[in-house]
Amino acid sequence: MKVYIVGIGMNGENTLTKEAEKAIDSAGLLIGAERMLKPFSNSGKELYTSYKPQDIAGKLSSCDHSAATVLMSGDCGFFSGAKKLLPLLEAHDVRIVPGISSVAFFCGRLGISYEEMKFVTLHGKASNIAVNVRTNERSFFLLGGDMTAAGVCQKLCEYGMGDVTVHIGTELGCGSEKIASGKAYELVDNEAAGLSVMLVENSNALSHIPSAMNDEEFVRGSVPMTKSEVRCIAVAKLGICRDSIVWDIGCGTGSVSVEAAYRCPDGTVCAFDKNTEAVGLTAENARKHGCDNIRAIEGSCPGALADAEAPDKVFIGGSSGNMSGIIDTVYSVNPQADITVTAVSLETLQNTVSCFEKFGTSPEIIQVSVTRTKKLGSHTMLQAQNPVFIISGRLS
Repeated sequence: MKVYIVGIGMNGENTLTKEAEKAIDSAGLLIGAERMLKPFSNSGKELYTSYKPQDIAGKLSSCDHSAATVLMSGDCGFFSGAKKLLPLLEAHDVRIVPGISSVAFFCGRLGISYEEMKFVTLHGKASNIAVNVRTNERSFFLLGGDMTAAGVCQKLCEYGMGDVTVHIGTELGCGSEKIASGKAYELVDNEAAGLSVMLVENSNALSHIPSAMNDEEFVRGSVPMTKSEVRCIAVAKLGICRDSIVWDIGCGTGSVSVEAAYRCPDGTVCAFDKNTEAVGLTAENARKHGCDNIRAIEGSCPGALADAEAPDKVFIGGSSGNMSGIIDTVYSVNPQADITVTAVSLETLQNTVSCFEKFGTSPEIIQVSVTRTKKLGSHTMLQAQNPVFIISGRLS
């Protein structure tokens, strides 16, 4: 059977392309969500209401029509249900008919280019908000489900970006279309709900991924912190990807968590520490640096790791004598996880190497000795810091 998957644009009437109209006209069966089928209620065609891929595939397999059209809102290639539906239609002759996406429509209304924009969907799922705005000059959010436009604005204010410019669009392409623009702090009470979109402009977005951040940029307390140069090397050794799940064990002030979070804006950093002050400082530094992809968790490890999502990158800055149990736990949930450990004593170094060797791998070991300069009168003196071992390993 010939199956057309058609992007109907914003409202299924005014934004239909000519090609989409032909596909709809040629089909004996139209499938889509209720709001998409409504304009065709008097078309004389068979209508099947569903947006679930399995249901749609089942209906197509059992119908007698020579051609059917599945209606998708916006464009089939922009956060569309077509992605999950296509693998279920291998037995049919499928053709995708592109439509006008919400981002093209909304940016056209605003007169803004979307060539270099970060796209995030919050439609029925949780995603990172603040860290994407922090690292991109322009971010586009598809809203829906629990996260509203007001909720996004509140999150931006919480993470120190209340001054960014926000544009909110609802009922795009309809007679009731509304567009609101202003600063995030001005729109925290915006009433837009349901299927809305948001464009955020941040003129102060980071132009680089921060690395070896100055120690003074972090809120400090009485807990230890991995210093700038060591932190830079340790995070680099992990090779963090955009969607990585990172565990920072013994997070202290959260300095490693923050640098890791910038590297995985589509992922998550789970920061663990048994010290209540450390967990509070990590959460505070996450807010200060706009990293809402950091989850600060209080508890002793490995026990606290039990309910966390399996990691692919793990940094261990403090084990409280539980190194063996921690590494055992990591490899039990992901044998391919990359692990980097910092150690300042020979005993911790020996224990860490033994833990890796138990799993049949020989870790890479380097020693970092950092010396900084300090001005004393007219002289510049050298001030050495304690040497640190950095141990990195992965099961072969």
